[in-house]
Amino acid sequence: MFSGNGVAVYADAENAKALAGAKTLEDVLKAHFKRIGKGDYVALVGFIERNAAHAAEFNAMRAALRDATGAAACLGFGPRFLHSTGQAYKGGPLSGVFVQVTGKAKNDVAVPGRGYTFGAVIAAQAAGDLGVLVERGRRAVRIHLDNVDEGLVALRRAVEAAVK
Repeated sequence: MFSGNGVAVYADAENAKALAGAKTLEDVLKAHFKRIGKGDYVALVGFIERNAAHAAEFNAMRAALRDATGAAACLGFGPRFLHSTGQAYKGGPLSGVFVQVTGKAKNDVAVPGRGYTFGAVIAAQAAGDLGVLVERGRRAVRIHLDNVDEGLVALRRAVEAAVK
């Protein structure tokens, strides 16, 4: 769909149709956010480390989206949210527009006694969550950041530019 400067955007075939022709991250986001209608909400879902700097970047995105679209804008860090608001996202009405953010784990740790890492577990949870959103006809994209700290700054700037 789109890849450049350490950021890649992924969408299933149905969601990709709505984003066709987008050449930049800003274009993808602009097309995705144009799908927000009256009564809809936007959910930013980060399957990345939850810390103050990351939350600040997401909260700036939430404010920009809310102010520009009038839609409620939610934020959840995975996998924590999966057993609360994540259930409403997948089982509730078709009123959500989702941006899932994943990233390369900075300090990945092996799961004791297993042949995989906690980063792999989180990536699998993110993939599963996105798969269910798509299966249920949700408007959703995944944005993967090679460098989470730098990528979130770039993503925030692209979100702000997309909704101007």
